[in-house]
Amino acid sequence: MQSDCTVRGMLDVHRLRVFRSVVASGSIAAAAANLGYTPSAISQHVAALQRETGLVLLERAGRGLVPTPVGLAVAAQADAVLARLGEAETAIASMRAERTAHLSLAYISSVGSTWLPEVARRLTQAHPEVDLDLQLLEDSTLEGTERPDVQLVVGPGTPVRAGAGFDVHRLAEDPYRVLLPATHPLSGRREVELAELATDRWIDSEPRAGWCRGNLLEACTAAGFAPAFHVQAHDYAMSAAFVGAGLGITVLPALAAHTLPDGVRSVPVVRPTPTRTIYVVVRKTIAQWPPALLVVDTLASMVETTPPRG
Repeated sequence: MQSDCTVRGMLDVHRLRVFRSVVASGSIAAAAANLGYTPSAISQHVAALQRETGLVLLERAGRGLVPTPVGLAVAAQADAVLARLGEAETAIASMRAERTAHLSLAYISSVGSTWLPEVARRLTQAHPEVDLDLQLLEDSTLEGTERPDVQLVVGPGTPVRAGAGFDVHRLAEDPYRVLLPATHPLSGRREVELAELATDRWIDSEPRAGWCRGNLLEACTAAGFAPAFHVQAHDYAMSAAFVGAGLGITVLPALAAHTLPDGVRSVPVVRPTPTRTIYVVVRKTIAQWPPALLVVDTLASMVETTPPRG
């Protein structure tokens, strides 16, 4: 058993290829011509394979060499090995092509309708062979084994940690604003102090366990009050619609206030101004891949083109 394992461990696939070419070509000289080697190099490969296997693979016949019966058996085994290796190489190439034909991007809801259409347009225009797979992931979810290639996350001003294999880039600062009905006494102001909203009915725009909600509540605590939430909205668009319906006010990131219903005003919040930082997280193995670079560059360019609507 030890001898068998040793022989199998020493087999060299390249030498098997060379030996198989000698058998198929009919001579060392012909194999050398077919493979672009010198006859001497072919002879050295065959001699090394015979030493590794401990078998006589070729024997003299007149002026030339012909495979021995054992050599023919080894050639048949080489056919199976090389065919299987070719299948593996084809499969790997297919997987590589499949991998580079898709780019997955996880986004936050506040940029879904503002940034992503332009990201998709530019990517499709420049790289029509690449499919963009989109997934909505709120807040700073950076866990799990099936991570997207590019991910937008939010967090505090201190850089988030994305883990091994990923790079993190700061993309934008996103200060919060208050959405008010046009009839609200504060709707015509240039800015509103957070404490001035303490007695209003609030619409909750954030997931209860999310980082953004905690960030907002911490700012309210700093202003000396806890907001009285009366309605829970499932997304920013719904909360803006609730404001338009006169159900209360809501405080949300500026990017979420880009598109507002009629009759709703967006006013900056100050003293304090809750702010979230948006980061883009990129898988290192594709960081220099042109489609990924285009997506990241487009996201960066979108920061300046989506000011909140007042």
